[in-house]
Amino acid sequence: MAKSGGNRRSSAETRDRLVTAAGEALREEGRAGASARAIATRAGANSALVFYHFGGVDQLLLAALDRSSDERMRMYDELAGQARTLEELVEAATRIYRTDLERGYITEFSELVAAAVTQPELRPEIRTRAEPWIAFIERHWNRVLGGSALGRILPAREVANAAITYYLGVNLFSVLDEDHSRTEAVLDLAGAMAPRAKLLTLRLPGAGERRAEI
Repeated sequence: MAKSGGNRRSSAETRDRLVTAAGEALREEGRAGASARAIATRAGANSALVFYHFGGVDQLLLAALDRSSDERMRMYDELAGQARTLEELVEAATRIYRTDLERGYITEFSELVAAAVTQPELRPEIRTRAEPWIAFIERHWNRVLGGSALGRILPAREVANAAITYYLGVNLFSVLDEDHSRTEAVLDLAGAMAPRAKLLTLRLPGAGERRAEI
């Protein structure tokens, strides 16, 4: 029995190392460089274990994306939850972007999206993993701006789709924007515009009651 327990721990540790290595390879080398051999070498394991534990490289890379997504959701939900105004919401979004850029999370997600262009079987997997983030943006947008004039002009779903589009585009645009100055200029513009939209962020009379009825 003790030996069996030890084998289970060893197997779990190997899986954990492979998932960690897969995330690192994807962020640093891109999808093209994240082969079974490259990941296994980082993990100090045999490349055959990639297929034994996960069934293939793509499944392993998705597992790595799932792990980072779970970590980010816990961290960012708390951060965005502190926002009470449009200005604070824009500030939270900026901090999220900069953290994702610094830690390579933007690359991790967009590399798999790019892979899905030529691998249709990946598309439903990516869509499934994008939905919680669309819901995340919708939830916080509605919480802060629901019932306001701005909330009516810019519905939460469309804002969420635009944010995801921008998020993916940033990684591609980085080829032209190596020092991130252009991207930062867009974020600065959003920060500057937020206070000027103050009147539009006021909740309309009775809007809360109408939303509650819905």
